[in-house]
Amino acid sequence: MRKAGTLMAGVAAIALVVSPVYAAKARSTGTSEATPPAVAQPDPRVDQLEQRIDALEAELQQSEMHQAADHNKVDSWKPLGGWWDSTKISGRMYYDITNITNKNNGTNASYNGTSFDIKRFYVGIDHDFNKIFSANVTTDFTYDSSVSASQIYLKKAYLQAKLDDAVIVRVGSADLPWIPFAEDVYGYRFIENTVADRTKFGTSADWGVHVLGKLPGGIFSYQVSAVSGVGYKKAGSTAFRAEQPDVEGRLSADYMGFTLAVGGYWGKLGAMHSDTTYHDATRFNALAAYKIEGLKVGVEYFTASNWTQVKSATSSSGWGVSPFASYDFTPEWSVFGRYDYVKPYSDVARTNFKNDYFNIGVKYTPVKIVDFALVYKHDAGYGGFFGDANGTIGGTAFAPGNSGHYDEVGLFGQVRW
Repeated sequence: MRKAGTLMAGVAAIALVVSPVYAAKARSTGTSEATPPAVAQPDPRVDQLEQRIDALEAELQQSEMHQAADHNKVDSWKPLGGWWDSTKISGRMYYDITNITNKNNGTNASYNGTSFDIKRFYVGIDHDFNKIFSANVTTDFTYDSSVSASQIYLKKAYLQAKLDDAVIVRVGSADLPWIPFAEDVYGYRFIENTVADRTKFGTSADWGVHVLGKLPGGIFSYQVSAVSGVGYKKAGSTAFRAEQPDVEGRLSADYMGFTLAVGGYWGKLGAMHSDTTYHDATRFNALAAYKIEGLKVGVEYFTASNWTQVKSATSSSGWGVSPFASYDFTPEWSVFGRYDYVKPYSDVARTNFKNDYFNIGVKYTPVKIVDFALVYKHDAGYGGFFGDANGTIGGTAFAPGNSGHYDEVGLFGQVRW
């Protein structure tokens, strides 16, 4: 500021000097009406003063630019105002009113019938400390059959440092690289988990260190997470201190309606340091989608090895594929559908088992924060049984002829703010 003031004073002083010079020049060139005006001769003093003024103005402009840059650097670390100015509370609820028929080897499951269910209810608090540091706490709830009541627990709780659009660091429980990304592309999470999550070959959040960002140009984005491997529900337990963290990553690209992504996972899934382990759990993911004028088509694929066999001498692998599509007739009305084919086991005892799943429906969005969908879902298992997001699907033993199916029809919805 002192330098800028000095420059301003210099400009003012030169202006005071220039004014009499111009006045004298004007008088010297004055003429009468009877006498033709003489040709004015250039005054070298005026040219010199004009050059000095131009130089001082350029230096003043450069000084102001440096001061603004320094102010922005300092300001990014300053607190933003009161907590109410930089805190946001959000929420999201998934619910349904449906009828379920689940039969395994012809026997009805205990939870058949019609009911109102709340599948998820998130409440999130985001607070910005300054332009770099922020924090998030997100709660969820689950039904605890041991006490016959719903229990509140943490889904996410992390401190974030946004160093740049390309480098964002989160420490704590945060979204993992793959499943939340796939959910966002799919767009119908309130009806069903995406294929790897539905079949329990992954989870959506975990405790650890997460680095993510969007690279210059805006096409490529990435995330790498080093995590506990036990999921977000088992925070603070010394029973899950592993020898080294698990790692999950994703690289994705968005260009002219196309989305392409690959990802992977490697680790022990929370096995203790003292546990005897035989395998590493690994998973590979891929996704491709295209969206144009309300039409979206895509496919997700995964393959996983030893996901439930880390502590078992027997190895096993599984894979699944999930094509999906939707079409928005208007901003309010859409139709959608999806089909999953999964082979979760490769070991000899369970190799004949397979899982078929599909859903189809129509969605109505009366306002931006509310969705209603009339849906039919079918989930079936052949040659054995399998636990997924809809319960135990299939027969009662791993043998040819053992099969079961799950059918659900009704109204699904979500509300968010």
